[in-house]
Amino acid sequence: MKIDKIIVRNFRLLKDFCLDLEDSLSLVIGKNNVGKTSLLLILDQFLGAKGEAKRSFAFNDLNLDAQERLKDLMINPLVEENDYSSVAISLRLIISYTDADILANVSPLLMDLDVDNHYLAIGFDFYLPYEGYKELHGQYVVQRANFDAKHQEIDPQPEFNVVGFLEDNAIKKFQQMRKSIKIENDGTIDEANYIDIKDIPGFRMENVILFQSIGARRDVDNRDVDKTLSTKTSDLYKAIEETVEQIEAKERFLDQLRETDVQLTGIYSEIFSGIVEKIKKFGGVTPDDTIIKVISSLQHRELLKGNTTVKYEHDNKDLPENFNGLGYMNLISIIFDMELIRKRFAKNKDGGGLADINLLFIEEPEAHTHPQMQYVFIKNIKELLNEGVKDDYGNCRPLQYIVSTHSSHIVSDSDYDDIKYLYRVAGKNEVEAKSLKTLSKVYENKDHLRFLKQYITVNRSELFFAEKAILIEGDTERILLPAIIKKLDVTEPADKPVLPLLSQNISIIEVGAHAEIFVRLLNFLGLTKVLVLTDFDCCSSEGHRPKVKYKHGENQVTSNTALKFFFGGGTNSDALALKAENDKRFVWDDVNGKMKVDNEGNYMVCFQTAENGYQPRSFEDDFMALNKDFVLEKNFTEHAIKANFKDGFDTVDKAYEAASVVESKAGFAFEILLNSKDVALANGNTDPFGGWSIPSYIKEGLVWLRK
Repeated sequence: MKIDKIIVRNFRLLKDFCLDLEDSLSLVIGKNNVGKTSLLLILDQFLGAKGEAKRSFAFNDLNLDAQERLKDLMINPLVEENDYSSVAISLRLIISYTDADILANVSPLLMDLDVDNHYLAIGFDFYLPYEGYKELHGQYVVQRANFDAKHQEIDPQPEFNVVGFLEDNAIKKFQQMRKSIKIENDGTIDEANYIDIKDIPGFRMENVILFQSIGARRDVDNRDVDKTLSTKTSDLYKAIEETVEQIEAKERFLDQLRETDVQLTGIYSEIFSGIVEKIKKFGGVTPDDTIIKVISSLQHRELLKGNTTVKYEHDNKDLPENFNGLGYMNLISIIFDMELIRKRFAKNKDGGGLADINLLFIEEPEAHTHPQMQYVFIKNIKELLNEGVKDDYGNCRPLQYIVSTHSSHIVSDSDYDDIKYLYRVAGKNEVEAKSLKTLSKVYENKDHLRFLKQYITVNRSELFFAEKAILIEGDTERILLPAIIKKLDVTEPADKPVLPLLSQNISIIEVGAHAEIFVRLLNFLGLTKVLVLTDFDCCSSEGHRPKVKYKHGENQVTSNTALKFFFGGGTNSDALALKAENDKRFVWDDVNGKMKVDNEGNYMVCFQTAENGYQPRSFEDDFMALNKDFVLEKNFTEHAIKANFKDGFDTVDKAYEAASVVESKAGFAFEILLNSKDVALANGNTDPFGGWSIPSYIKEGLVWLRK
């Protein structure tokens, strides 16, 4: 038995939100402010240890559109009950089960006796009933009338603060309901057909679902007085002291409690051996980075509280826990919490035995940790939690867990199909969730999809957290683009106030001439802007030798697959129709499955254009045609350009021949940077990469991207 879907409505940005869960790990990722923490909060409100959610929400927890609807209900005449539709924050859990599952706990919730229907829907509502709405509306009318009477002499008369009224009074009228809702075998929910759970005698939700969480705001510090981990060992001891496997250690503990701390430390090593071994798995860069031990510090103080201290062993010396870095403190704290939570799952406080479903939410485990430790964490988390939940009698239940993260390092070491991507819907007060495994539906070419799964998770996971992207050809652009961006920010001030490009959330991806492979993924991720910087790769129809003196309008072709994808070309022999300036913008056409020209599109494709009357075909000859004097004057070594290249580079038209003797593209890019110089600008700024100019096509694209 497991949760297949979590559906949330009208809670903050989760207006009409649906998240598919995997059998074990679901990795929830996305940029800041896309609802990851909101998802944790609403699960905790309805399922957590806080109990009833009534009165625990605030007016501002309502989605902005729901707030507007409630406002309209106040300022307009009272509607009749038959016409009233409740304003509500709701959570729906879609649960699936198999014939092998024991249904004793959920049987009172089943509303369909069809043996082929293996779904169950549980609903949680925090809603404004009609009577509550009626009382609230009457309250509003009175307060509004009193306000208008008090301010009738004032000109202009101030407006009554409807939002302020709702913030003070609305939530007091809300109520909570838990219900089992009719669901068809195809997953369709019949909201009008339900059972109110409060009417089911003796039913305990905790026997069906238990929820625990480890929030991002963990109590971890390394101040001198801090004993965070030591406190956790006490909590963990309380949770495990009555378990069968620890009973012998507990008896020895009770017998020798008042003897010596040395003897107690030996016993603690048995009690906590399991978790200490698990911590070793997560370790550091080397096996001896940190060895943790739990020692006794009882010394005749309160017997069952504060009687353990965590120490770190380093060079055969025991050091205080706060001597260790925050990264290790955070990681070890999470492992302690996970072990404690599993014990809580195993010892259902309501005495109903193991719950059918156990759900754990871990928020941002990467806090304070370096990239290597983040890799290690996600690599080991499945093995650690796949043990599930076990009680003292050998019964076992699987554990579903959600990990939310901003870490591209965690994403890069995760299974592609576990990833759930959250993003804000453009122009709306809501977010959506997408499972990356559904990309298979939009990629007809499965080889492209297989390549993307490998490339993105291994090389460019930060794409999932970006607002914009730049697709580039290769090494030259990769090395030079950060410098070009910085140069543009200082030398080409924006017309209107705008964040510098270096301060914007932009991912740079090397794609060669195959930008078309990435387009469906970028559409899926909903990036606001995508700039494609690619080579013209022009050649004559007779072959691949370029016409060095090519001019616009000649019958020239391109071998660049990205350009043919965007501009509609076919094979190498097909002419590429050079577009006008405003025809470099594109948008994806879902209906026809291809790009179409759109002056407001979120894609822009830039390739080499004429420099000083010369048409380049690649970055290198474009740079040489534009910066001939810089290239000739500077000391480029033979590692970058062959020694004799200057002899034939007497005119701009020879830029292609000059570029053809570039020995190393990476070396050429590095030496452009090495030969740059600081140049003072008229606006008081300094160009740190002076002496050369940015190729026109790159400048045009970056100026558009910056807006």
